[in-house]
Amino acid sequence: MFFVFLGMLGLYRLPDVYNRLHATTKIGTLGAFGVMMGIVIKIGFGPMGIKAITVGLFLLLTAPVAAHMISRAAHRHGVGLCEESTVDDYGKTYCLINSSCPVKHEETIENDHEKI
Repeated sequence: MFFVFLGMLGLYRLPDVYNRLHATTKIGTLGAFGVMMGIVIKIGFGPMGIKAITVGLFLLLTAPVAAHMISRAAHRHGVGLCEESTVDDYGKTYCLINSSCPVKHEETIENDHEKI
């Protein structure tokens, strides 16, 4: 319940889609992993316990990757960062290799082309 509360608080308080996605990914990953470990503690290392461990490990490996893909798609479609964000390294890299970048970083692109 503690992780769910923190995740809901983050969803309500954080400013943009990327920060909110980070908070909600933590809810799903740590909450589900906690439930799976609770099953292992309650039932033990029988067939059901091994399945719970497997599902828990699967969630730990795939949920962060899925969140990264969602945020990457949002960034590529032009969903901007909040005003408080100071670093957008992924935006610089993407806009350098793709001329149809929806998020324009003119100063960064010009400076990076001069370095190359």
